[in-house]
Amino acid sequence: MPLSTFPDDRPSDRPLGAARGRPSLRRLWPSDGPAVRAFFLRLDPETRANRFMAAVGDRAAAAYAAQAMVAPGMIVGVFVDGTLRALGELRPFGPGHADARRAEVALTVEQGFRRAGFGLRLLRRLAEAARNRGLVELRLRCMPHNVAMRRLVAGLGAELRFTEGESEGAIRLAQPTPLSLWREGIEATLDFNLAMATLPRSRPLPSPCLPPFLAHAA
Repeated sequence: MPLSTFPDDRPSDRPLGAARGRPSLRRLWPSDGPAVRAFFLRLDPETRANRFMAAVGDRAAAAYAAQAMVAPGMIVGVFVDGTLRALGELRPFGPGHADARRAEVALTVEQGFRRAGFGLRLLRRLAEAARNRGLVELRLRCMPHNVAMRRLVAGLGAELRFTEGESEGAIRLAQPTPLSLWREGIEATLDFNLAMATLPRSRPLPSPCLPPFLAHAA
């Protein structure tokens, strides 16, 4: 299938702080576990089925949320008025895998918060993290009737292929640049500061270290 080179080095449109009513995108930390669990449990049946490619109950959704916070990779989210409303996951295939330099991406946007560009912003952030660590391709899967996801991937130049009851697309990543590396460092600092600002004083601060996938690949 045709592959696109993504992303380019256009300036980031990310807000530099959180303000009431304004979306705030940041990386998620273990301390965000309750917000991630609440997010998956809030999803309506259709959105949840699109995310997991099958109908999933509350127990399975909660179990996945717990596992997602400790699995290799990276999670980013969009908060609106302090509530997590959109989630992006980057999951590398890992060393020893035939596709070790590739990763899978999953995007989920809560109903009522779509058509605001959250999916694209999440994907750009995850793509930059992946390219800065030498990954060459992102793969996305979705149900054939998930028109929003298909349009998002097609808009980035990738063509979806229908196979075994699902659609799969691939996005080729550009090589890292000094600008992309610098920008990610700035964003990581902003993410950590935002995460600390949302923690109750009785809660321990999240560790600023990178997740295993990112730390080992750096």
